Amino acid sequence: MAKHSKSIPGRGLRVADQIQRDLSELIAFELKDPRVGMITITEVQVTPDYAHAKVFFTTLVDNPEAIKNTLAGLRKAGGYLRTQLGRRLTIHTLPELHFVHDNSTARGIEMSRLIDEANATRAKDSDDEA
Repeated sequence: MAKHSKSIPGRGLRVADQIQRDLSELIAFELKDPRVGMITITEVQVTPDYAHAKVFFTTLVDNPEAIKNTLAGLRKAGGYLRTQLGRRLTIHTLPELHFVHDNSTARGIEMSRLIDEANATRAKDSDDEA
C-alpha cells in the first residue's frame, strides 16, 4: 500500500525550495512589471496542505516607498506567477502566493552596527582606564 504524501517528512521543504527557485527565475526573467525591480526571494513557507505559500523577499533599495511599490507589483503579478508555476511544478494543489517583505537583513545590519558601536565604546573605556 502506498504511503500518503504527508507522511514524507521533507516533501514540504522540497516543494518550498522548488517554488523559491522557480519564482526567482520567473521574476528575474519573465516578469515585466517596472515596479518589481531587483529582489531576492529569501524563503518560501508552504502550508501542509499546499494551499498557501508565504513568499518572503528583500529589495535592493530598502526604503518604504520602494518596498510598497514592489509589493504592489508582486501582488498584481501573483496570478501570472502562479500560472507559470503550475506549468513547472507537478503537484496536485498549486498554492496561492502571499508576498511578504523580509526585513531580517536590515535588522541584522542594524544589530551588527549597534554591536560594533558598543564594542568601540568598550575598547575606548578600557583604553582610558589603562
